[in-house]
Amino acid sequence: MTNRREFLRLGLRGLSGLSLPALYRMRAATASQREGDATSIIVVFLHGGASHLETWDPKPDAAAEYRGPFQTVATKTPGLRFCELLPKQAAIADRFTILRSMVHTGFCHGIGQQQMFTGHEVREFKPRPDHPEFLSVTNRLRGKLDRLLPNYVGAPPIPYLGAAYLGPANEPFAIHGDPNSPQFSVPNMGSADQAVRDRLQRRIGLREQLDGFARALDDRGNMQAIDQFEQMAWNMLTSPEARRAFDLSREEPAVRDRYGRNAWGQQCLLARRLVEAGVELVTTTLAGPLCGRVQNWDDHAVNHHVFDAMQSRAPYFDQAVAALISDLYERGLDRRVMVIVTGEFGRTPKISYAADSASGERQPGRDHWPRATSMMFAGGGIETGQVIGATDRRGEDVIERRVGVHDFLATVYRHLGVATDGVEFRDFAGRPIPVLNQGTPIPELTA
Repeated sequence: MTNRREFLRLGLRGLSGLSLPALYRMRAATASQREGDATSIIVVFLHGGASHLETWDPKPDAAAEYRGPFQTVATKTPGLRFCELLPKQAAIADRFTILRSMVHTGFCHGIGQQQMFTGHEVREFKPRPDHPEFLSVTNRLRGKLDRLLPNYVGAPPIPYLGAAYLGPANEPFAIHGDPNSPQFSVPNMGSADQAVRDRLQRRIGLREQLDGFARALDDRGNMQAIDQFEQMAWNMLTSPEARRAFDLSREEPAVRDRYGRNAWGQQCLLARRLVEAGVELVTTTLAGPLCGRVQNWDDHAVNHHVFDAMQSRAPYFDQAVAALISDLYERGLDRRVMVIVTGEFGRTPKISYAADSASGERQPGRDHWPRATSMMFAGGGIETGQVIGATDRRGEDVIERRVGVHDFLATVYRHLGVATDGVEFRDFAGRPIPVLNQGTPIPELTA
């Protein structure tokens, strides 16, 4: 019932809350008119911050208090080794590139996520950002009027992000629940329920009556813009095409097995279905029960035995990501779709110890570490089988090709075709805020 109510709240807000016509007029004017040229992005987010040492930047020659218990495994890329927990990703390393040198200053989860995704030097934690993240910016600038599907889907969304002063119309269409469950569905998406259709139509009729007086005064076509966006929302809520895109039962059982019959595997499969159907901006957050007791990758010693937790969750993560990347290449989507796999930061290379908050048993952990974050990039037409940057022998600090959040954002905006030079929006106080005023696209990650 909660998901149903949330869906209706968001859906009806989209129908009845379009009170800023200038926002939509600008969005329509800047939208790409060439559907075939539209690029897409999938962000697979490891909420809580995955350890770089137990994934893509292992340090087997470091002292025992740094390296952890796991060995390394050779990859398809000569000379590149991963933690042994990721054999499936290692086997397709020629289809992606690893960045080992992302650095920022966000030492807590929300600040780290907001710095990475907004490009602003956030210093104070807030549950929602003061500035929009790049996905909402892109949704604003690239949103199309005649869509049967939302342009931006979070399945589920990344925590602590949002559209800020761009308004709720640019928030992700949020999908919650376990897509591996037989009961999983997107409430009212493409609904055939005539009662639901009738209720929505009555809401539209009421809005039209209230807006009637404004139409007589409208000399700039604002009401027409509202009508177009209202039609887009209606299409999304009632079209069979939208329902099909979210329906995992249409996939062959062997394909679903390939991704893994678990929440993360099916989330990644849903992400692929959505970009294949034309959705341009998709995020999927790998969290929840598969992560362990605290349901994220925040492997402090008080939360988890870091190595037991990594060993438990790694097979699901390894399989889902490897399947997603392989599937995109096999379907010919690799040039149009870029996949980014990342958390908000790495973990402390030096192992810490504390009592487990539940059992009281002393155990190892790794804490927050924004001084070195590893990220995976696949698709997007980039040259793959590369390693960008390096950390020192302990994995503590970047010693080669330091990359900041502005370079990361310049890279993804480049892929998405968003020209940020001179583009600015007005914040809640009316001040002009540039979309991005610094940063250079990473050459290896641009087509």
